[in-house]
Amino acid sequence: MADVLSEAVAIRATGPLGAVVGEHHGYRQRGVAPGRHLGLPSPFLTVIFTLDEPLRIAQHVDPAQPPAAYETLVGGLHTSPAVIEHDGAQSGIQLQLSPLGARALFGVPAGVLAGIDVCGTDLLGARASAVREQLCEAASWPRRFQVLDRELGRQLAEFRRPPAEVCQAWRMLRASSGTVSIAQVAREVGWSDRHLSRGFRREIGLTPKAAARVIRFDRARRLLPRHGGAVVAAECGYADQAHLIREFVSFTGLSPTRWLAEDVGNLQVSAGPNEPDLAT
Repeated sequence: MADVLSEAVAIRATGPLGAVVGEHHGYRQRGVAPGRHLGLPSPFLTVIFTLDEPLRIAQHVDPAQPPAAYETLVGGLHTSPAVIEHDGAQSGIQLQLSPLGARALFGVPAGVLAGIDVCGTDLLGARASAVREQLCEAASWPRRFQVLDRELGRQLAEFRRPPAEVCQAWRMLRASSGTVSIAQVAREVGWSDRHLSRGFRREIGLTPKAAARVIRFDRARRLLPRHGGAVVAAECGYADQAHLIREFVSFTGLSPTRWLAEDVGNLQVSAGPNEPDLAT
């Protein structure tokens, strides 16, 4: 029987990259049963550099995108799950990229990437492949993380932020874990509700209301493995447990109970969010 290997390592991004990336999450599994898991909505863009085998997406967030395999992948914010599958081995590093950092790293607002997945080379050009090659040659997780901090940090030579009002609105949503009213956010930033919605969708990829739902759901799904549904519903600002269940079904296609039974063990949900400096 083949040896079973399962590694999951997380570390805070450092240097210039730490302004837009919260943490790097490294993962490597070997000899486990083939399986699939959900790529869930979260407050971060999906940025993945694979190591040994490509990332296989069996079902994209956008059903119009056909299944595909990626050596490097970038995906925008979304409100429905992707389905990722593997044949018993998977490895790579996933970066927690704030949507406020998309302009700085990729030169485009996060709104351009909303609900889709693209190859890293489409945004980073040859640098994506060069970074991946260095990651594959590195002999340890610390050295791989250093490669990302150094090479992607160089990509941030011109630090481009979204409009200040969008940054302030995003910070308010994150600080409140998605519970602040959108009307209050609009008043605080000095924009009308309609203007805020247009600007937010352009820069973040979701309306403020949808972003608040994703932020709240992300917190709830991380708390759920340790607490009962009623406790999580109250802690995360849902009207009641039935409201929490409806949101889970909306975002995952599963009830909380079924999600806990089927998907909670995958590497994606093993670590909590760590907001980068830009959004604190």
